[in-house]
Amino acid sequence: MQVVIVESPAKAKTIEKYLGPGFKVLASYGHIRDLPPKDGSVDPENGFAMQWELYGDKAKQLKAIADASKGADRIILATDPDREGEAIAWHLLEWLKGRKAVPKGGTARVTFNAITKATVLDAMAHPRELDDALIDAYKARRALDYLVGFTLSPVLWRKLPGAKSAGRVQSVALRIVVDREREIEAFRAREYWTVQAVFAAASGATFTARLSLFHGKKLDKFDLTNEQDAHRARAEVEAGRFTVSAVETKPVTRNPYPPFTTSTLQQEASRKLGFTASHTMRVAQGLYEEGHITYMRTDGVQIGAESIAVIRDVIGKEFGRDALPEKARHYATKAKNAQEAHEAIRPTEPSKRHAGSADAAKLYDLIWKRTIASQMASARLERTSVDLLSDDGRTGLRASGQVVVFEGFMAVYNESRDETPADGDEDDGKRLPRLTQGETPVVNDVTADQHFTEPPPRFSEATLVKKLEELGIGRPSTYASILQTLRDRSYVRIEKNRFFAEEKGRLVTAFLERFFEKYVGYDFTAELETELDEVSAGDLDYLTVLGRFWTEFEARTKDMLDMRPSDVTVALDEFLAPLLFPPKDDGTDPRLCTTCGTGRLSLKTGKFGAFIACSNYPECRYTRQFAGDPSEASVNGGAPLLLGTDPVSGEPVSLRSGRFGVYVQLGDDGPKDAPKPPRASIPKDVTVAGPDDLDMALRLLALPREVGIHPETGEKIVASIGRYGPYLQHNGKYARLTSTADVFETGMNAAVVKLAEALAAGPRARNTPAPLREFGPHPVSGAPIRLIAGRFGQYLADGTTNATVPKDSDGMALTLDEAVALLDARAAMPPKGKKKPAPKKKAAAAKPAAKKKAPPKAAKKPAKSST
Repeated sequence: MQVVIVESPAKAKTIEKYLGPGFKVLASYGHIRDLPPKDGSVDPENGFAMQWELYGDKAKQLKAIADASKGADRIILATDPDREGEAIAWHLLEWLKGRKAVPKGGTARVTFNAITKATVLDAMAHPRELDDALIDAYKARRALDYLVGFTLSPVLWRKLPGAKSAGRVQSVALRIVVDREREIEAFRAREYWTVQAVFAAASGATFTARLSLFHGKKLDKFDLTNEQDAHRARAEVEAGRFTVSAVETKPVTRNPYPPFTTSTLQQEASRKLGFTASHTMRVAQGLYEEGHITYMRTDGVQIGAESIAVIRDVIGKEFGRDALPEKARHYATKAKNAQEAHEAIRPTEPSKRHAGSADAAKLYDLIWKRTIASQMASARLERTSVDLLSDDGRTGLRASGQVVVFEGFMAVYNESRDETPADGDEDDGKRLPRLTQGETPVVNDVTADQHFTEPPPRFSEATLVKKLEELGIGRPSTYASILQTLRDRSYVRIEKNRFFAEEKGRLVTAFLERFFEKYVGYDFTAELETELDEVSAGDLDYLTVLGRFWTEFEARTKDMLDMRPSDVTVALDEFLAPLLFPPKDDGTDPRLCTTCGTGRLSLKTGKFGAFIACSNYPECRYTRQFAGDPSEASVNGGAPLLLGTDPVSGEPVSLRSGRFGVYVQLGDDGPKDAPKPPRASIPKDVTVAGPDDLDMALRLLALPREVGIHPETGEKIVASIGRYGPYLQHNGKYARLTSTADVFETGMNAAVVKLAEALAAGPRARNTPAPLREFGPHPVSGAPIRLIAGRFGQYLADGTTNATVPKDSDGMALTLDEAVALLDARAAMPPKGKKKPAPKKKAAAAKPAAKKKAPPKAAKKPAKSST
């Protein structure tokens, strides 16, 4: 028997079916070991020796592999065909050697780019040895990431309270987002005007032309900068008579896009489907494991000749022979790394038009269209430009249009655009009416429109991935986890699919730019990636790369640790001055304290992070959070901000800051032993910043709100906001509300329904957040299986059992079978805090005579560590 080890149980089932008798296929469930998160896991003083540690939750899988290896003739390592897959195979082999569990037939390494029977059988017929260069490249990347993280992060903790972590690629990606934020802040809008006229041709058809010549001078974008000039130009166009002076038609050919790579798939899935990079990779992983697409981690755009022939056949049948170019198209990539040898991402069976369901079906459709289009004929377009001149030749307009003559590949696929083109740069996509030179169309309407230049847009996931790839930073297979880490650290936030740099992220970036400028430099990081690619190609020794990096990096961190925190704060205060203290419109000093009027504001750091404080402390207690708005300073350590007066009680309503954040208060503080006046915290989804928000403050102070009397019980239904958010309460029962607005707007009918639904769902359901994913019914109990984001990570729930998702696994990538296995394993375990009862001893018929004690056996030697 031969034992085959793959990464996923779903893949294991499929491959075992292909191989048939004589093979047992087992899953490792990804990596089996890693560098433990503690000092000393990488030892630069000892040749960068690495201490590996087994994952605690892999005992079951490893036992199955060890048991199977005992009777195996050979072990075949068939993990994924990339650097990580090679590393997993190496870790498995090292672990098997440590246990002396390698069979007499030894081990072999096989890889396949798709999970189809033909591909798998062909791979099994051509085994190879492990690729040492790929393994060295993995070691180098893992060691570098560990050394940066475990050396630089402690520096951040000591010198920049509140900062969470730094990373070799993560910090550079954050800097890209922060740099864009700075560009936006530094941007100054410029006003400009355009004049357009609607003409009617002799045929009766209308078209639009834009003013391009005024007073005999060709107009540039900013030649009309005010309303007066624009309306003067408009008047001249209205009064003029125009003749077609030139008609120019140019044929345009547009070639299809190459098939998807990892990064282009992430970009297009973001633009067209709204998927995050991490979700795209999870869905693609599922399609790959089900045998629908080729391997989804690749930088290659090439497709094998046999597959191209199948694709061309599909095109001929689906779209006709006209849609086929004379020769097959062949694409090549300029990337030089381990993934280049892989095919592009394509359907394993191009004739299969649909596969998967829900998001998987959408992603497969995108991949299918891109693949088919890549081998189709070029699109042919016709671009037409028409110039119109006034009788005196001093005023002119231009109309342009574009029409598709032959769709070609565009009948199947057209790539989304990242950004909106600048005014005047795009064709309107409409066919112009047939116009001839000398014709005099009639002016129907003329408009003068005001415009302002716009700052560069914030990055979306698609454009950030594209930027990282353009700069050569990181690798496409890592982008999803990098972007997720930035969100998890609260260094960035996403609004309307755009990355916004949080102040915490800006502070960390400023610190790194100020004191570790080289290591967040775009060129340095890209050069390091190139060296790692050279390691994977076998052209450079990985220890050389580590040694060069560590020598300078260690010296810089030691110098930084010797620096006083106060000196760090002063340097950052100066570096961040444009952000923290921007110039005021009235020209006054932006650092002048608004509370005492004499002190100067500056950056300070404390136990809970950075903040702004007055130099006259403790006499002046003005403070505001580093992330705070200066207008809120009066409630952050200063005097309360008066919002207005309660019309019922006549008491003042003020905005204040306390230990647990900003709140509103009705009335003034009394003596220490007097009852506290009414107060209400401000929810995250509500803004109370000044007198204009008095009404909202009064509504919050008036909570709880009585919705009405329940028609069945006669008891009150109350809406309010508690520790866990907005809720409804009735007769000791509760139901969650979605937002603060619901507290004030939910009516009787809706309240009764919500309470009934909450009661029917039971207490566990009421306290369970919305599921991240629903797998379907349990095959035995029929209960729905859901994936939930909990306080300590993802877990699976079926209404009776909760099972934690292993740390090295992603719940979104689990199959139904894997989810069932985890839940069944948890259900079979004893309840937490209890042990299984020991089996009862059989009662003896009579007490046996005492026997002489045997000498103790020698203790067994401890097993050698697998690390």
